[in-house]
Formats: sequence, structure tokens, C-alpha cells
Amino acid sequence: MVASFFIGACAQAQGVQYITTQQFKDSIFDYVHHKDWQYKGTQPAIIDFYTTWCGPCKRLAPIMEELSQTYAGKVRFFKADTEQERELAYVFQISSIPQVLYIPTSGQPILLKGLYPKEEIIKIIDQQLLQK
Repeated sequence: MVASFFIGACAQAQGVQYITTQQFKDSIFDYVHHKDWQYKGTQPAIIDFYTTWCGPCKRLAPIMEELSQTYAGKVRFFKADTEQERELAYVFQISSIPQVLYIPTSGQPILLKGLYPKEEIIKIIDQQLLQK
């Protein structure tokens, strides 16, 4: 029930949504019970792994917010604070930030390190997630 509420609420919400480790397991992928990647969502998703003190993360945040509006209804945008969501950061071996996880509806997710320009992020979304 919680997972379906979370998925429904996020599908309707605009903007970048904060995601906890438990919400990730409930609505994205339950890595505790499944070894192989099994995305639970119906729309592509992006998770921005960040911390509040990271300069490049602060520069990425408004880009992600803008893109969440541009791709509203097509791609879900999330952010996870690696200091608050340590288990999730550990699972994805986040050792430097920002890192962005691009999750297509089928196939394997793509984890990229560093701050990419907005145009490059758009290209990744269009080609890898929306397959334009």
C-alpha cells in the first residue's frame, strides 16, 4: 500500500522529490530481496546522489529541477542525500559526488560520476531513457 501510494504521489508531483532508502526499496528496486536489477516503476527515473555541502551538487540541483519540469509526466526525478541515506549510497558505491543514476523502464541503470552540462544530461535522457 505504501509503495503504490508513493509511486502514485511521485507520478503526479512536479519537481525533484527526495527519496529515502526505504522508498527506493519500495518503489524503485528492492535489492534486499532481489539480486538482479528489477525496476518497479513504469516511467524512467533519475536519482541525483548529493550532499548539502557539495559545490558541484549545488550547481546540478537547479538543472535537475528545471529538467524535472521539462520532462514532467515522462521522467521521474529524485535526489538522495548520501549522508542521510548511507545504505543507499553504499549499495551504489557512491564514493564521490555528484553521481546520477539514470533508470530506464527496461534494461540496466546507468550511474555517471560528476557534474555534466545540462545539454549532455538532456542527451542522456532523450537517448538512454526516452530512446528518441
